[in-house]
Amino acid sequence: MSFDIVKIVGHMGVFDKGILLVIVAMALASLIVFLERLIAFSRSRSQNRKFASVAAGLLSRDQHQELVTRSDAAKSSHLAQLIGSGMKTYLSQRARPEGKVSPVELTRRELVRKSEAVAADVRRGMSVLASVGSVAPFVGLLGTVMGIINSFQGMAREGSGGLGAVSSGISEALLVTAAGLVVAIPAVLAFNMLTTQSEKILLALDQARGEFLDYLENTHGDARAHRGHGAEMPASAVATGRETHDVRRV
Repeated sequence: MSFDIVKIVGHMGVFDKGILLVIVAMALASLIVFLERLIAFSRSRSQNRKFASVAAGLLSRDQHQELVTRSDAAKSSHLAQLIGSGMKTYLSQRARPEGKVSPVELTRRELVRKSEAVAADVRRGMSVLASVGSVAPFVGLLGTVMGIINSFQGMAREGSGGLGAVSSGISEALLVTAAGLVVAIPAVLAFNMLTTQSEKILLALDQARGEFLDYLENTHGDARAHRGHGAEMPASAVATGRETHDVRRV
């Protein structure tokens, strides 16, 4: 059994065609978001790995300004955005006159704020997939209900009865529901897939943030002792192979 979708769409009423256009727009929006997020996650993971290797060496040599420069260059790396923002705050606060709050504590607060901004960027657009997955079936159902109503109204006007009188209109209406489901199911699957990937990225970033703060507290915890001269620092947690391995999972 086969049917001509183009022919069915051609016989649809104005309302059903409008609903179908809305569903098509939802499909395009969800596809664009899905592809954009896949590309963004792939670029972020690639640059995170490169930045992690570079950052480990720079921190072990106490080359903080170079770390800031490298983080600014890695535009697509969420790890570089996070660590670079923290290091900028630490360097600027350490150069200022002594205040009531230590540079490390101010850096900690900045990293918390930056983590929230990075998390929002990682999840950017995913609300579109969630909305399409939840709303598209109901939009299709709305078109179906209105199509069936129109079919029965037409039957009443013609004064004829039987399934044959309304079967064409019902088939057109049901096609709209089918279109809504065809759009919604992939959107839900895409949302779940991207959510899993984003959670992995954010978990790795949270671990990197904690290890970076451990490094600052262990090697530069006393801001007064390190002001104006370099620090003789041991290999930090950020510079160890263990952390580099962890960060590369981002």
